[in-house]
Amino acid sequence: MSKRRNTVLSLMVAAGMTLALCGPAGAADKIVKIATQSPLSGDQSLIGVDIRRGAELALEQLSGPLTALGFKVSLAPFDDQANPDNGVANAKQIVSDPAILAVVGHYNSGVQIPSSEVYHTAGLANVSPANTNPKVTTRGYLEVNRIVGRDDVQGVVGADFATSKGVKTAFVVHDKTAYGQGIAEFFKKRAEETKIKVLGFEGTEEKANYDALLTPIIAGNPDLVYFGGMAPQAALLFKQARQKGYEGIFMSDDGFASADAAKIGEKNLITGGGTFYSDVSGPASAYPGTAKFISDFTAKYKAAPQPFAAQGYDSMAISLKAIENAAVANKNEVPTREAVAKAIRALKDFKGITGTYTFNGIGDPEVARYFILQVKSADPAQWNTNAIVQTLDIAPPK
Repeated sequence: MSKRRNTVLSLMVAAGMTLALCGPAGAADKIVKIATQSPLSGDQSLIGVDIRRGAELALEQLSGPLTALGFKVSLAPFDDQANPDNGVANAKQIVSDPAILAVVGHYNSGVQIPSSEVYHTAGLANVSPANTNPKVTTRGYLEVNRIVGRDDVQGVVGADFATSKGVKTAFVVHDKTAYGQGIAEFFKKRAEETKIKVLGFEGTEEKANYDALLTPIIAGNPDLVYFGGMAPQAALLFKQARQKGYEGIFMSDDGFASADAAKIGEKNLITGGGTFYSDVSGPASAYPGTAKFISDFTAKYKAAPQPFAAQGYDSMAISLKAIENAAVANKNEVPTREAVAKAIRALKDFKGITGTYTFNGIGDPEVARYFILQVKSADPAQWNTNAIVQTLDIAPPK
């Protein structure tokens, strides 16, 4: 074989390899990723892992229409560790991947708010299954949406319930986060409007020994102790208060909605005046459309879904449908991030398993559901059987 012939063949082989790598547009080229951000490690991972699992299950069950259009759809899970710095670092990594067209997350408002500044700058859509601080949506970002209620309503719901229980005095504690302090302030404001005397309003980052904080609480003996924040701190505070002889009512918020609360607080949550919490998700079984979800989730993950898992499912479902609509509008090609963000806002009466969703002009659902629940068992495995005391459907403030 001559040298010239070898050269020609080499060029032909190289050209063929290049064609094979570039290829015609097909599934291998039409890659779509949807990221999740939630605490997958640390003391809030029980909820964070199930948010990711809910989103993962939805992607497996509902990505068929996009696959039929020739897209390869995959999940890109990130662990924000319930830490704003981790959330922002992950967000920067997420927006650098052009295949990621939406983010489902976060669990903590204090993580979502700074992280979503990154999403907003990059034009990347974010559907939150759990974040309740008003600032999540009141910044008016096109990219940011949530499917749950807001703390300026949830705090009022909690205070009104306390009033209905005949509470005359309360001591309010929060965890100094955007979420915990925010909802505690909304609870305090409404409580005072309804003539509840607030004996104290204190923030703490303590996670082990509440002796100093409990001294004025025990001395004041309020009818109710309210904690704005997450379950690990709230449950330990309540446990130590009960052990010091406090017999009044404990109350918290949707951050308390975790089986870890029963694991930490034990029987102290069901003695005395009992323990109540407001919630924007409720157990999955509270929604009429979740029977198949609960069955499929339990079969796949060998455990019943924690609160917000069903909202993780619906947040992913909304993201998938919006990407599908935007892709069809783009002649079945990969849509822009801006088109996906607009497609989410354009959804009308989207039927999820936890409700029917239409977003208002700032990304809040037009109507959100709020619950008041009472802890009924010290057994963490029975957390989903807590009694639903109230269910309210309320539009967001204007």
